[in-house]
Amino acid sequence: MTQSPFHIVGSDRNSRWLVTCDHATNRVPPCVGGGSLGIAPEDMDRHIAYDIGAAGVTLRLAERLDSPAILSDFSRLVIDPNRGEDDPTLVMKLYDSTIIPANRTVDMAETERRLNKFHRPYHEALEALASRRTDTVICAIHSFTPRLVGRADRPWQIGILYSHVGPELGLHVLDHLRAEQNLTVGENEPYGGHLDGDSIDRHALKSGRPNVLVEIRHDLIRTEDGQIAWADRLAPILEAALASSQL
Repeated sequence: MTQSPFHIVGSDRNSRWLVTCDHATNRVPPCVGGGSLGIAPEDMDRHIAYDIGAAGVTLRLAERLDSPAILSDFSRLVIDPNRGEDDPTLVMKLYDSTIIPANRTVDMAETERRLNKFHRPYHEALEALASRRTDTVICAIHSFTPRLVGRADRPWQIGILYSHVGPELGLHVLDHLRAEQNLTVGENEPYGGHLDGDSIDRHALKSGRPNVLVEIRHDLIRTEDGQIAWADRLAPILEAALASSQL
């Protein structure tokens, strides 16, 4: 039996929120390299293969917001669902100093196959969930490594990413987070908030849906306790930010 490239949880929940997790797992399906990308297990456990802890935060946050959630079920190294179909980093061949052997010879035909098996079904399901209401609000959950190889430490515990196209909710979330004590918050850190063709661009910005992308430093959410703590912390902040934004 072919395994679905995504999981949906809480499809019967009816809040405005939709929580997404593009990089939920490091699973490599058997139809890709026999289930292996040819890199060491310790590399598959790194941030290059998935967003560590993000799935746990997503599931618990969706519970607290009474919202559905959608989570990918294939490694970002198979094909990255948070990239547009024409993005040169869609299938990574080198990531944070690790060569991905199974991707070195990937051609257009193989990219198209992976798009059809994984990337496109995920986005079709995400759009169907987002379309269930006319006032959907999307919260994308990601995590980031404390330090890339050869780079400086990243000081932020959490980053809020937003696009200049639709910044309102993100700015309100930032305001509420900055009122918290003992919290170092990044604004469009550790990455920029706009990338043509990414999930937020595709499902929020092009449809005018309010949105925010949350990046949590993954050492804070490796454990279940950390995931619960951050979901508990974020849920009221997101609700308050949505109310104050009047979106």
